[in-house]
Amino acid sequence: MPRVLRPLLALAALAVCASAWAEQASIAVAANFSAPMKQLAPLFEQATGHTLALSSGSTGKFYTQIKHGAPFDVLLAADDETPARLLREGDAVRTQTYAIGKLALWSADAAKIDGSDAVLRRGAYHKLAVANPKLAPYGAAAMQVLEKMGLAGQAKEKFVTGENIGQTHQFVASGNADIGFVALSQVWQDGKLSGGSAWLVPASFYTPIRQDAALLKRGEANAAARALLDFLKTPQAQALIRGYGYAI
Repeated sequence: MPRVLRPLLALAALAVCASAWAEQASIAVAANFSAPMKQLAPLFEQATGHTLALSSGSTGKFYTQIKHGAPFDVLLAADDETPARLLREGDAVRTQTYAIGKLALWSADAAKIDGSDAVLRRGAYHKLAVANPKLAPYGAAAMQVLEKMGLAGQAKEKFVTGENIGQTHQFVASGNADIGFVALSQVWQDGKLSGGSAWLVPASFYTPIRQDAALLKRGEANAAARALLDFLKTPQAQALIRGYGYAI
């Protein structure tokens, strides 16, 4: 056999072996983390050879689906309570914090919000989009902010309620609400606001949004699921997550 062919054959054999061992994991992703995860997925697949099937939605609904047997291997939640509950109830085998979320008041109109809470205090808006606080941790955080400011009562009259933070963001982006409480990650990229105008809500206004990943019982033996949790702790992944405005 010509010597030049031997390295090529060896590489081909390694590729076949890697392909044989590669697995696919089904990942339930909290709506606020959808954009970063879409960027992380190809990096993970390139680094490991495994593949991911992503589903985005509200943490509360994912919990219900998991309890009813939905075939997810990993839950990337918008809180730490849901993964802890799944662990206690025997539906998860491991949890870890992958990000700490931040809340922003956002408008698609670049002139609507001046970087402060003035638009809220003046009531200078028609509709305020808020995620359902019973299903979405970012919605619960928004309610804490309004209560701290003493504005919950009057603001409720102008609410447009989203099922999850993704729908809430869409209400504002489409103009169905002129302002809304969204995840900073939805309007922040590469260390700056990606469009519109915003007030970055002080962290002292709401309980820290610790976002935990849960390795679910179904994914315990799935190499791709286990590898994803490890990948989220790498410098490459953490740099991308920070770029979307999360703390680590």
